[in-house]
Amino acid sequence: MKPIFLMLLLFFITAACDDGDLTVETIDFSEVNAQKCPQKEIILKLKDTEMLLLEIPSSEFESDITPEDEPTLVPLSETIKVTYRQYNGTVSSNNICLEVPLATPIVTEEWTATSGTIEITTTAVKNVNTTTNATRITGYKHNIVFRNITWQKPSGLQVESEFVFGDYTIPVSALAFGFDEELEKSTCDNRIFDFNGGEAFILDIDDFGSLFENVATTTPRTALISNDNKLTYKLFSNTISTSYFCTTPTPVLPVVNQEWNAINGVAGVSGIIEVTTTQSGNSFIHTILLKKVTLKKGLSDFYLGDEYLYGSLITNP
Repeated sequence: MKPIFLMLLLFFITAACDDGDLTVETIDFSEVNAQKCPQKEIILKLKDTEMLLLEIPSSEFESDITPEDEPTLVPLSETIKVTYRQYNGTVSSNNICLEVPLATPIVTEEWTATSGTIEITTTAVKNVNTTTNATRITGYKHNIVFRNITWQKPSGLQVESEFVFGDYTIPVSALAFGFDEELEKSTCDNRIFDFNGGEAFILDIDDFGSLFENVATTTPRTALISNDNKLTYKLFSNTISTSYFCTTPTPVLPVVNQEWNAINGVAGVSGIIEVTTTQSGNSFIHTILLKKVTLKKGLSDFYLGDEYLYGSLITNP
């Protein structure tokens, strides 16, 4: 009787432990590089015979840094989807990205996310000039985490409070700053311009006469970037000229695609405008050097460099 009793006891213990929970299966793509389909709004990760797909419009990824502890939140929906697939052979991007995807290898298992939130934390990727310490933004890295995601699997539902998708970087073209050293002055106010096609670098000086006095200097004249002395970089959709800024109202075209404003300076530390004046015949040449200037758009910024030659402005008495 004792063996029978032990068998019955083991049966009841096993039955009591089986509460119907599904076996939790784990998938991990956190260390796999993400890639985007060239002609489809799909970001994918590939690992041997596995594929993880995120269908999401590019517009959901901001070209700016997200505030600290305030990631972008995007709920899953009928148009924003997450899918995991297991294949019977090594898979490639051609199995999803082509207009007519490859039929092989064959999908042997598929999980579909039925609910959850996509959390996107964005940081800037910068290139650094080791000579001038200047930085330029070359892309934005988006760290993606799925929160409270519910997977519909062949065996049933599985819920995960956190699932790390990983990083997805979108490259951007670094601002060209393809200016020469010849500056122009506005015909309607105190603004000074440097132009190159659709780029404009604008210095708006409040006390123009003092900084650009027609007297040769023995030591440079200086001023700080401030609410009165503004430095702005603008990137337009097309070529512009100085007349653009003296037209009232401001023309609708070309469109301003980007605008970066210099951060106010600190005396002896940053944001310094330095002007050296020399005389040539009846003309005066004012050479402008910008020191330790940072420009900002939204929460993104870049450092112009320890010293940046803005250019020279020629004036006559």
